[in-house]
Amino acid sequence: MMRKAFKMKLYPNSIKAYMQRHNPIWKELEEVLNIHGVHNYSIFFDSESHILFGYAELESEEKWNAIANTQICQDWWAHMADLMETNEDNSPLSSDLDEVFHLK
Repeated sequence: MMRKAFKMKLYPNSIKAYMQRHNPIWKELEEVLNIHGVHNYSIFFDSESHILFGYAELESEEKWNAIANTQICQDWWAHMADLMETNEDNSPLSSDLDEVFHLK
């Protein structure tokens, strides 16, 4: 199992809607995440910078990357695009974070 951390950015005043849309996430999206080996997935928010910090444990990077090709993921991106910085395909602008410490 590998650990993945990444960041994304919300538009100002979007956190309430972001939280509402994630409570709960679509059942179909949850199923796709599970099928693709995503475990212990959390997202945190820094209110000063509007940065979202995502953390997930993955069975593989390949399975994680394959999620982007599913229709439900693309529909979710479109559903969330008005709340956050995105690429042209509505995928969130995100960047991976390097792990600098881990306590086992």
